[in-house]
Amino acid sequence: MGYPRKLTRRFRAFDNFAISFTIINIISGIFSSFGFGMNAGGPRILIFGWIGVSVMVLFVGAAMGEIASAYPTSGALYFSAGKLAKRHQGAWSWYTGWLNFVGQVGGTAATNFAAATFIQAFIAMQWPSYEATPQQTVGITAAILLLQALANTYTVRLVAVVNRISVWWLLIGMVVIVGALTLIPDHHQSPSFALHFVNNTGFTHAIYGGMLGLLVTSWTFTGFDGSFHMSEETVKATVNAPKGIMRAISYSAITGLILMLALVYAIRDYGHAASAEAPPVQILVDALGQSTAKFLLLIVIGAMLFCGLANMTSNTRQIFAFSRDGAMPGSRWWHSVSARTRTPVKAVWLAAACPLVLVLPGWWSHTAFTAVVSVNVVGLFLAYAVPIFLRLRLNDFQAGPWNLGRYGKPVAAIAVTWILISNVLFMLPQAYPITPASFNYAPIALAVVLIIATVWWFATARQRFQGPVSYGRPDEVAAMDLI
Repeated sequence: MGYPRKLTRRFRAFDNFAISFTIINIISGIFSSFGFGMNAGGPRILIFGWIGVSVMVLFVGAAMGEIASAYPTSGALYFSAGKLAKRHQGAWSWYTGWLNFVGQVGGTAATNFAAATFIQAFIAMQWPSYEATPQQTVGITAAILLLQALANTYTVRLVAVVNRISVWWLLIGMVVIVGALTLIPDHHQSPSFALHFVNNTGFTHAIYGGMLGLLVTSWTFTGFDGSFHMSEETVKATVNAPKGIMRAISYSAITGLILMLALVYAIRDYGHAASAEAPPVQILVDALGQSTAKFLLLIVIGAMLFCGLANMTSNTRQIFAFSRDGAMPGSRWWHSVSARTRTPVKAVWLAAACPLVLVLPGWWSHTAFTAVVSVNVVGLFLAYAVPIFLRLRLNDFQAGPWNLGRYGKPVAAIAVTWILISNVLFMLPQAYPITPASFNYAPIALAVVLIIATVWWFATARQRFQGPVSYGRPDEVAAMDLI
């Protein structure tokens, strides 16, 4: 790919799969957004929307996997965008890289903020006199980011071990939660409850309300580009990276559907749960009692912490690669690698500091925080769409060993179409009446990111950044390898 090797290849096939599976994180994703789905479509959309969106995300993953096999680098999306573009390689690479960067930073911030919120919910269940405040939530989030940065500072082997643990935490945790919701309650909803439709969004059109409910699944299925970003640290990356993407999506789709069914059929009082501050927690309490619910809540919190850690790992590698090509301020700092740990330590701490900056507005206003992190999913999926779209335009795409053959272009076309549709949904109003607290700030946040990137591009970046840099011929690059 034109780069000297600085990172150690310690990730096996399972490790590569583990990071994307952990970032997707069905427990974290479903528990974070289940309440929104209860009011935007209800069981019908939560269940059948999960199935439909999972299938569409598989198309996105397959198209991305084909590109990952052809360009297995830490730069991942922005690197492949620069290589696949026929013209203006630097501009395509620039915008893709910054969309990917802000999307990943927003994902780390949102996941850890959710973990802090659930930690406080657990504390309030344990000690009823405890009152959560926005300041405490921000403080807990900062502590979580610090611990995750410390874990990422040490060797990639430690990160791999933690991600292996996280996979079993998710799978065993899912079995425990589903088992408890299936066996303990003396009452479950009837099979026909899966067709129950609810529209509490405030909008009169049921179709619109149901389409908004698809965001529950779309929010969960983000971050599977983590396998792509870990390519330079993965053994046989041209095959294991795309396999990691596909396995993470498919396993998450199956296990997530099982968890979704368990939660839906365990609902006792729908209206009471849907209006609760944390609807899935209320479902656990109603169905299982306070003590069991607290135990299961610990599983959920653990899953969120693992998710945030994997998010930061992926973001670190993107920062490392983007800086290696001189696309970030202080690039010389961020792409340096520790001689002792063989990890990009400075990039790790930048990947911790940026989410903290995004979280700080939550000290004063939850609406302000929501506005900042709302670009998470939109930024990530637009970054996914760019290289897939550019691959779609090519007639001479040089595929890697893992490829879709003659189905490559049709799959890419479906993937790009779905990303555009889902992104429109993410930018539409999600509640009525529209107030400062309920307004969807995703379009504004995205516009701010694109305006800053555009001004920066035309002011200075286009003179110094021409896309991915080549350090020389393969033999010359091989001589530069530090390992």
